Amino acid sequence: MKSDLAVTAGLPHPLGATVMGDGVNFAVFSQNATKMTLCLFDEAGHETLNIDLPENTGHIWHGHVAGLKPGQHYGYRARGPFRPDEGHRFNPHKLLLDPYARAISGHPTWDDALMGYDTRAMHSDLTLNKIDSGPFNARGIVVEDKFDWGDDRRPNVPMSKTIFYEGHVKGLTAELDIPNAGTYLAAASDEMIAHYQSLGITSLELLPVHAFLDDKHLVDRGLRNYWGYMTLGFFAPEPRYAIADPVREFKEMVKRLHAAGIEVILDVVYNHTCEGNERGPTLSFKGLDNASYYRLPETKRRYINDTGTGNTLDLSHPMVLRMVLDSLRYWATEMHVDGFRFDLCSTLGRLDTGFDRDAPFFQAIRQDPILSGLKLIAEPWDIGPGGYQLGAYPAPFGEWNDKYRDQVRSFWRGTPDMTRKLATRIAGSALRFDHDKRPATSSVNFLTAHDGFTLTDLVSYNDKHNEANGEQNRDGHSNNHSDNMGVEGPTDDPSIRAARALRRRNLMATLMLSQGTPLVLAGDDIGNSQGGNNNAYCQDNPIGWINWSTEDGDFKRFCAKLIHFRKAHPILSQTRFLHARSRLIDGVPDIYWRRADGAEMTEDDWSNPDQTHLTVEMRTASGTPEYAANRDKAVFCVFNQGDALDVSLPPAPDGQHWVRHIDTADPDATAAKASAVLDVKPASVVVCVLQSAAID
Repeated sequence: MKSDLAVTAGLPHPLGATVMGDGVNFAVFSQNATKMTLCLFDEAGHETLNIDLPENTGHIWHGHVAGLKPGQHYGYRARGPFRPDEGHRFNPHKLLLDPYARAISGHPTWDDALMGYDTRAMHSDLTLNKIDSGPFNARGIVVEDKFDWGDDRRPNVPMSKTIFYEGHVKGLTAELDIPNAGTYLAAASDEMIAHYQSLGITSLELLPVHAFLDDKHLVDRGLRNYWGYMTLGFFAPEPRYAIADPVREFKEMVKRLHAAGIEVILDVVYNHTCEGNERGPTLSFKGLDNASYYRLPETKRRYINDTGTGNTLDLSHPMVLRMVLDSLRYWATEMHVDGFRFDLCSTLGRLDTGFDRDAPFFQAIRQDPILSGLKLIAEPWDIGPGGYQLGAYPAPFGEWNDKYRDQVRSFWRGTPDMTRKLATRIAGSALRFDHDKRPATSSVNFLTAHDGFTLTDLVSYNDKHNEANGEQNRDGHSNNHSDNMGVEGPTDDPSIRAARALRRRNLMATLMLSQGTPLVLAGDDIGNSQGGNNNAYCQDNPIGWINWSTEDGDFKRFCAKLIHFRKAHPILSQTRFLHARSRLIDGVPDIYWRRADGAEMTEDDWSNPDQTHLTVEMRTASGTPEYAANRDKAVFCVFNQGDALDVSLPPAPDGQHWVRHIDTADPDATAAKASAVLDVKPASVVVCVLQSAAID
């Protein structure tokens, strides 16, 4: 490469590497660096030229280099104080990845050279490591956006009509015999789109696709970071899911899914990075400006660890908050994604005084004309002080509801005194979410997710079996509210297999009959198992991938039946909460909780720890305007965890009758007029709809 490239001042905005005029503009933030050097590489990874960025405007180092083109590999070296006791860890021997890199060359190769400190020294993190990390770290790649989006449009599915489907880009298709299995393109293949559509899901929620790092302790054990919650670059799509061009292929995936009417939601990790604590590597943020990017305690040599990963990003710093918002806007505008699920979101709202629902992060998103209109979902907890904040988030955020998960599981496994709690969850967890005009869709209800048992394993194992993770089965949750139905793991016993199949139908039916927004774990619909591993974060292999060869077609069809039933009956997915308030249109309460004999539940009934069934009649919520009224008169559900029941249906008004649509004990039954007394089989769910006589 020529060494006489023309270097001029360039611009401090936008941050990152931007094709501009006859070259590329480079801009990178560092408040405490004394010099910033741009390092250019050829595609083989050889460092060919170093250029000191000539200007610093408001702590943004910048310069324009004429003659450079898209595809150029680059990184930075930052000079400044190496004073870990003061929070500064500058080391010019370390090649640093641009936080705004739109594409990266690959993944860091673990070597002591990646460490900013001398690993051999006593008090090692206080000693400067002078080994060059350039040959071992990932590099940024200059990208120019020329993708043809055509007439791509967001599906814009309302939350009241949303069915989330949480999946892993690779795990969705790695076991399928299709072209490019395990990639972005395969996740939007004809085969997968047909599956999504037949099932009825509306929104594909993908585990992290931001470029991430394979943790050293996993690599040392011959494992990999499968889930991807160790972000290396907040703008670059993970290259391992691409054939050749991650940026183009990710966009192609989104475009194909949008054409099929399916939204793309990203699980994003802005609470920490992959650099760990003072013993972790220097790959990007730590070397560019450790004291600005990370939250440090009074003893600045250490890191605040509200995330359990070693460090915590400091979103109280305006440039760090800007990076997060720029990243979100980039994925929303240039990559066309439809929303975000925020990992450990409590961290993003924590100030020095604790969690604050009006923290700068939430305020910034709520006022943003682009981001505020997307689907925004919080994981409402972390391990920091006051980290559990279920129900505390501001609109328009929805929240993953772990109370729903645990209490629905507990009801169906026969835990005493769960009937009242089940009722709370079926009604949308109003005690948590009905405030500040939040909609009833705010609770994202789930039974299973990537973290924990699959649905099949939930009914097949009492205990976790994580031995393959190499941590002596100490990792993962121990209290899973699971039930093996009599045998641990796989069995040929037909009675146990039938009981497990029925339990799965009951659980899935409960999910689809509850107010709120349902989330289904990809693979649960076909009976996927992880062999009892409830923490498959490091299992980039058949344990973590969906096994399509053992597809349970019967259960898949029943799941599709439930989802399409939910969509056909909007009473089940209202935006207003049901509080048993009388409706102005007819004076009838919008929800009734009944006993099997048809009488309304009393306090004694609710307090009975041996109550094993719950019967509910739901109608359009009180206060619903006429233009939003549902055509259904009422939906009547029986959740029976115990013995067989005779359940009295409420009298049907003249010209109407109850139609039995769902019976988990008879999953293939078609809709039929119900008798006045329902025959409810043991451990089953029955659903009836009040319809006009003219409706079949």
